[in-house]
Amino acid sequence: MKPRRTTSRPTNRAARPAAAGLVTALALTVTLAAPAASAAAAPREPGSGTAIATATDGVTHEENDRVPEGAVWTQHYFPSSDGSDTELHADVLLPEGLAEGEKVPVILSAGAYFGHAGEIVPEGHERSGPSARFQDFMKGTDLFAKGYAFVMVDTRGFGGSTGCLDFGGPGDRADVRAAIDWSADRPWSTGAVGMYGKSFDALTGLIGNNVDRDALKAVVAQEPVWDAYRLIHSNGVPRPNVVATATTYNAIAAMPGMNDDDARYRANADYEKKHPECFAENSDGYRVADPADRYWTERDQSEKAEGTDTPLFFTQGFTESNTKPEGMREFLANHRGPTRGWLGPWDHVRGNEKDEKGRLAMGRAGWFEETMSFYDQYLKGRKPTADHPPYAVQDSTGAWRAQKTWPEADRSVTVPLGDGVYVDSGRASESFVVRSRPLDRPTRITGTPRISMTAEGEGNVMVKLYDVAEDGKAVMFDEQVSRLDADRPALDLKSADWTLDAGHTLAVEVGTIGTGDWLDTPSRQTVRIKNARLHLALDDPSDDTPTAGERAPYLDTYISAYTTRLPAGEPTFTLPAPKKRTTTAP
Repeated sequence: MKPRRTTSRPTNRAARPAAAGLVTALALTVTLAAPAASAAAAPREPGSGTAIATATDGVTHEENDRVPEGAVWTQHYFPSSDGSDTELHADVLLPEGLAEGEKVPVILSAGAYFGHAGEIVPEGHERSGPSARFQDFMKGTDLFAKGYAFVMVDTRGFGGSTGCLDFGGPGDRADVRAAIDWSADRPWSTGAVGMYGKSFDALTGLIGNNVDRDALKAVVAQEPVWDAYRLIHSNGVPRPNVVATATTYNAIAAMPGMNDDDARYRANADYEKKHPECFAENSDGYRVADPADRYWTERDQSEKAEGTDTPLFFTQGFTESNTKPEGMREFLANHRGPTRGWLGPWDHVRGNEKDEKGRLAMGRAGWFEETMSFYDQYLKGRKPTADHPPYAVQDSTGAWRAQKTWPEADRSVTVPLGDGVYVDSGRASESFVVRSRPLDRPTRITGTPRISMTAEGEGNVMVKLYDVAEDGKAVMFDEQVSRLDADRPALDLKSADWTLDAGHTLAVEVGTIGTGDWLDTPSRQTVRIKNARLHLALDDPSDDTPTAGERAPYLDTYISAYTTRLPAGEPTFTLPAPKKRTTTAP
């Protein structure tokens, strides 16, 4: 039976959350004036409230209110590990009152956002000081009272470090390797290092895992970039952030130091003034469309994780509009070490973050407690004081479950979608839709769906999965696009964890790229799809082991933005029921 054509736009383009890179295009309009400072370049006298740290003269909160309470701030410079002349800058926060000869484990964060002037744009600080990027973590965990140091390293091109920015490439790998080794080798360090971050500095945490240093004992990565190519392109089709993200990082790298920073910091921050090629090289790299190009294979953390074993605790939003869950499954399959995760229907948020109504953005309490238990176990050798599940997962119903790994599936199935035809015009009405018969019982689609087909014609293809309720309302819960550069394309969709209720149907749309999330160039050609087949991992929700957590507030926002109505059509395939599994609770 032939699939039915769509006759209306399946997704409201205006309602879709804006696509973005690791940071938004905010910095595109930044005026990079010199940041404010209370006076010129020399460190202040202790007690003045404006003291600036050196490598030997530490500064407390009382001496500079940008220093977290309970910490002593010092600044340091050291070379990267690649033999180049790249010099890295580090802000070190040690527990106040640390005795001479006393050693503490180190929490390290490395990346683009630790500049003294601000994270993304100059923030108007009155004086220089360490970045406040993760002071929520330091305060929320009482980190210094618990006997940890926190080290922030500017990767090349940012803050007080020299070199051209390298977006997760070989240069960043060298910097992360050097930062781990340097942190482990300090006289105040026990030699045990953990990494902490979100987004870009979660990406550097994955890099830390992949460079395989003995000193690195644990990584906590919130909403990381698993594969840089898939952040910027989708199978040969660029995303809008192909320009915006590159330009934003160029702007961050161009931020000068504060007027009261030391001369070395200010000179390093001005590196790009003498090396304008840094910006051109960064922008040019983002434009490379071929995922097999060395530029991108160097930046695929999921592939480079093969055989690694650093304990990893991560979070990932399935409905992320920023660092999407693409490459996550491959990373987890390649990683051999202990792994813990929080996964669910949220956007680009931290584990402790709350919305404007005070609700936890992920819906699960205890982020700081679980993170410190993780660090205590692997950096201090302490037995966990609470029984945390390896994985806490929230699906599209808002319910949380505990499981040993992700994905857990009862069965893998391949369903035939048949044939169809569309014009690659860029108009969604050109696409065609096939649908399943109503489900007899709730069925979860988990893991990474994959579609294979035979294609005749040149241009683009877009695939969307919908959860269609009995009243006809359809929620798009997964999508992917690709250039049709092969006669038999096969593409992975985004990783998903979505439960279709009994009586619902699964609808699959195949056709031209009809949304605003890609910068596609329609071919205007007719494309014929034959023998399309959808490969799915299915799970039975009745097997779930519940765990604590509330519904993520963003879930309702997502459902509202991605709900539409599909044209009427007869079902053409049956989605097999998942088989019940017999497993013990994690």
